[in-house]
Amino acid sequence: MREAATAHLARYAATEAGLRRVLARRVDRWARAAEAFGMQELAPLIAAAKQAAAEVARQMAVAGTVNDTTFAESRARRLLRSGRSRRAALAHLAQKGVDAETAAAALPEGEAAETDAALALCRRRRIGPFGDPDASPEARLKALATLARAGFGRGTAETALRMDPEEAEGRLLSFKRG
Repeated sequence: MREAATAHLARYAATEAGLRRVLARRVDRWARAAEAFGMQELAPLIAAAKQAAAEVARQMAVAGTVNDTTFAESRARRLLRSGRSRRAALAHLAQKGVDAETAAAALPEGEAAETDAALALCRRRRIGPFGDPDASPEARLKALATLARAGFGRGTAETALRMDPEEAEGRLLSFKRG
């Protein structure tokens, strides 16, 4: 189990819960292969292997090999720079196994960070300050809907869509630099 965990961590960043899930899936694959091979009485072996997987994940976290806080900080930065809202980033981190307190601490507070993330989405979708300056009212509503589906509030979406293109570009550059 330790070798499998080390091999996984060499390729991917993971949380303790994520590593535990990866190792449990590995045990499940082994169990299906053993069953297909004709092994009997697998239930106690599977339970022991899953317990060992959980213990290896815990040991990796204690040793510092797996750190949910650094994972959350790194992933949160990447998500916000790609145009995800704070709400969407919190949901993503929760899905990866990061607890709510750690996830909230990893994300920057304030309307400015949320507006910068909305601008990143606007640039990627070519809407608002990065789109057609003579857009119709219908196109503006579609852009608002895009930002709303991404998890941005109405005020943030309005601010991002009304921003001057030069100011938006400058904010995005400073946001991406950190």
